[in-house]
Amino acid sequence: MVRKLGLLLIGAVIGGGAVLAVSNGLNHSTSAQAAGVSTYKQLSIFGDIFERVRASYVTEPAEDELIENAINGMLTSLDPHSSYLNPKDFSDMRVQTRGEFGGLGIEVTMENELVKVVSPIDETPAAKAGVLAGDLISKIDGENVRGLSLQQAVEKMRGEVNTPIVLTILREGADKPLEITIIRDVIQVRSVRYRVEDDDIGIVDINAFNEQTFDGLEKAIKSIRDEVGDDKLKGFVVDLRLNPGGLLDQAVSVSDSFLDRGLIVSTRGRDADEGRRHSARPGDLTGGKPVIVLINGGSASASEIVAGALQDHKRATILGTRSFGKGSVQTIIPLGSNGALRLTTALYYTPSDRSIQGKGIDPDIKVEQPLPDELKGRVEARGESNLRGHIVGNEENDEGSGSIAYVPPDPKDDVQLSYAKDLLKGLKEHAAFPPNPDEAVPSQN
Repeated sequence: MVRKLGLLLIGAVIGGGAVLAVSNGLNHSTSAQAAGVSTYKQLSIFGDIFERVRASYVTEPAEDELIENAINGMLTSLDPHSSYLNPKDFSDMRVQTRGEFGGLGIEVTMENELVKVVSPIDETPAAKAGVLAGDLISKIDGENVRGLSLQQAVEKMRGEVNTPIVLTILREGADKPLEITIIRDVIQVRSVRYRVEDDDIGIVDINAFNEQTFDGLEKAIKSIRDEVGDDKLKGFVVDLRLNPGGLLDQAVSVSDSFLDRGLIVSTRGRDADEGRRHSARPGDLTGGKPVIVLINGGSASASEIVAGALQDHKRATILGTRSFGKGSVQTIIPLGSNGALRLTTALYYTPSDRSIQGKGIDPDIKVEQPLPDELKGRVEARGESNLRGHIVGNEENDEGSGSIAYVPPDPKDDVQLSYAKDLLKGLKEHAAFPPNPDEAVPSQN
């Protein structure tokens, strides 16, 4: 998919869409009590209603769908981020958080009911087979693409590693459709992209927090420093706009990349004794270079952890508009062959003990990104505070959270990015840049 688009094996997951901390089963909190007699009577009523619907509804209902919808009704009444994941949804979520899957290696979008190749990823099966940017995929293994959604087409192109797939491609300049056979391989999702602008500024775009993110960031920073040279490098712009979040441990590692010490984030749930604290270790991958972080209304959860930590420690200047305001952590509890339960179990707090839930991160420098004429009146500011049934944060106010989430496709039109570059070059001045380390929160470990 195009950008701006573990089994708590190791941590927790947070994010606008994928959020998790995976446990091996339901570990009941010591503060929880057994359900009372009245509760089991209510469950008996549910059973009676289920049987009546199953037996008497005007058309025969799908029993598995009735149960799944009932479970989701219970969970969504808690908050917008708790839900039941059926086996397919759970599998999709694990693919998303792993950041790798069996596939072809192309970034795609939809155009005129066909799948359009935006770009083949270097050194992937699609690139090696000769797929080009701009190609239109009309058939997948002989099945017409027309009538399929983009997600359905993507699912058909993914599959087991070392299995073949035949794409029928319409290419500009070709006198007839091309049939290209590709052998699927392991594809790693590029959650980090980077480039050098104006020969002296490193741009690092983090679009998600999956298992590949820290490694991608480490590679990006090293490559930029090697290409530009530390003597010439003015600093880094870290773009977290339109980043909905992801893995908590990756948010901690990304924050740690810019910090030498101090608390990064803490989480607190129903039982105060089960809170967790994550702190930085010595070592700044940038060598202490200036950092500006871009955020907007599409920056949520893991993105807000990074922005909040670097802001509190005065390690970076935060520029843009108010973030989404998702300050909750979800635990993913596998249910064997029945999928998984995604349950909100904690709220997270920045190093200065700020709760972002329903409030978001306010930038140090507010810079609005103008909307193009065709989007004016069609795009609204949205945030966690707008979600029905959201957990009300203890710092939430009437302003709410979130802002317009828009990033222009052409960097030349990107007002927020241009402002950040001008600050790094010294063409603009602002009291918030560079940040004053003496005003940082006290170091905590």
